[in-house]
Amino acid sequence: QLQASGGGLVQAGGSLRLSCAASGRTFSTYTMGWFRQAPGKERDIVAAISRGASMTYYAESVKGRFTISRDNAKSTVYLQMNSLKPEDTAIYYCAAKSAGFTSTAQYDYWGQGTLVTVSS
Repeated sequence: QLQASGGGLVQAGGSLRLSCAASGRTFSTYTMGWFRQAPGKERDIVAAISRGASMTYYAESVKGRFTISRDNAKSTVYLQMNSLKPEDTAIYYCAAKSAGFTSTAQYDYWGQGTLVTVSS
């Protein structure tokens, strides 16, 4: 089970840190990702991180502004979001997949989502 938190309302240029806590003892065996879905749009991947945090991926739109990290001891993945823009407004979801970082397999488990609203 994945529990996302940390969303809220922030002004453009501000920062938020999302957290996603996982239950169970196998967190370190999962590739973790953050996705977002804006109103009227499809859900897209924002960032991903490998099991041991040695590899990361970022969507072009967030490169240089967002940072994904994980703490396997705490079974938690984070998304630090800086220099937020109104177009970052969306529901943000964390997800886990048992497949490796480079695999194209779908994510197996999804959190409930947390709303991020960036005002201009």
